[in-house]
Amino acid sequence: MHSHPRGHLVYAARGVLSVHTERGTSIVPANRVAWTPAGFSHYHRAHGGTDMRIEFLPASLARLVPDHPAVFTASDLARELLLALSDTRDRDRFARARLRRVLVDELRQAREQPLHLPEPRDDRLRAIARTLYANPGDNTPLAELGRASGASARTLSRLFHDELGMTFYQWRTQLRIHRALVLLADGHDTTHVAHACGWANPSGFIAAFTAVIGTTPGRYRS
Repeated sequence: MHSHPRGHLVYAARGVLSVHTERGTSIVPANRVAWTPAGFSHYHRAHGGTDMRIEFLPASLARLVPDHPAVFTASDLARELLLALSDTRDRDRFARARLRRVLVDELRQAREQPLHLPEPRDDRLRAIARTLYANPGDNTPLAELGRASGASARTLSRLFHDELGMTFYQWRTQLRIHRALVLLADGHDTTHVAHACGWANPSGFIAAFTAVIGTTPGRYRS
């Protein structure tokens, strides 16, 4: 991981990005923009044919956005501004400064809409996480997953709630949506992705994906 002395915005004009910090992983599809303030340790990974744009904000503008890593819904205007700012032709620094100010205004009005997968710290939860990272389609019940570490389903449920602020099933769904975005970016079709990520049928996957991402997998792919 590395930290940067200046805060920056990251946007995938195509494909999908994941941003990793010590708190966990945020996935950034093309309808989101990620903000990482100065000094936060992180690294990015690109999935699929990603077209990644990075825009650094001066301290005067960075003060106006959150002081924590955030993922925002990217409006059409914010996307166009990010594309314009990353195209260095025909723009003097004053024009770029004006575009940056408008972009920050857009982000201040945008909703924070993170697709965040928190990283467990408890060893028993980490063992379960490793199993599901390796195979997100694994439908083994929590009680059985915990058997190897000697923890009951009740204990594990409490740990998920206390440590990650969500139920096991919410966490697993978030993990599956993350993996689905990566598989879709790699060009796999909806049916393949649904089965690979543990849904019994594509319609269940489409409903869950749309609820979280705001668009269907098919529309997201295109």
